[in-house]
Amino acid sequence: MNDRGTVDMWFDPVCPWAWVTSRWLLEVERVRPVDVRFNVMSLAVLNEGNDDVPEPYRDRPDEYFELRRRSWGPVRICVAAAQAHGQGVLRDLYTAFGTRIHPGGQPLGDALNRAALADAGLDPALAAAAESTTHDDAVRASHDAGMKPVGTDVGTPVIHAPGPVAGETVAFFGPVVTPAPRGEAAGRLWDGVLLVAGTSGFYELKRSRDLGPSFD
Repeated sequence: MNDRGTVDMWFDPVCPWAWVTSRWLLEVERVRPVDVRFNVMSLAVLNEGNDDVPEPYRDRPDEYFELRRRSWGPVRICVAAAQAHGQGVLRDLYTAFGTRIHPGGQPLGDALNRAALADAGLDPALAAAAESTTHDDAVRASHDAGMKPVGTDVGTPVIHAPGPVAGETVAFFGPVVTPAPRGEAAGRLWDGVLLVAGTSGFYELKRSRDLGPSFD
């Protein structure tokens, strides 16, 4: 069968693990009959009311909370762009943001926002959405749509994929993997992820991470 299924991924542009997973999914798209559609979630929304500081920031909590505040900018811009031009623009806009933030190491801020919009062929004036609450309800609605099937004790990425039964969808957090598998290795990982995610009653498979995200 040549029918292609749609796979939805929810991302926050600032999350390095989501970035690696997204590059893997684009490889999967090349070797399996799936089309990837990108959607916005927000780590700032996910962590509202949570004042715990993660391990890498324990000695500089102010930096962590400032990062969380500034992370609103890219998700607001992504939602504003999708509302203006359609959901399809998120593929190139996420690539533009992610390339600059992760392998590029560019700090969050107006210069990044405008450059990413330009890279994606969009009007840099959309950067004004970063400091406006106008699109926050839409950010929250997109976030909630991604998180509802998987719960709130996970982060990004979240993936919704066609299930083993026609018309069914399976939703899951992850996979957290680094570096992004390429070619048929990407396809084999996809096959395995679908197998476990589509198994009724399966919830978790995990081991401690000993490597940080690699963007190679």
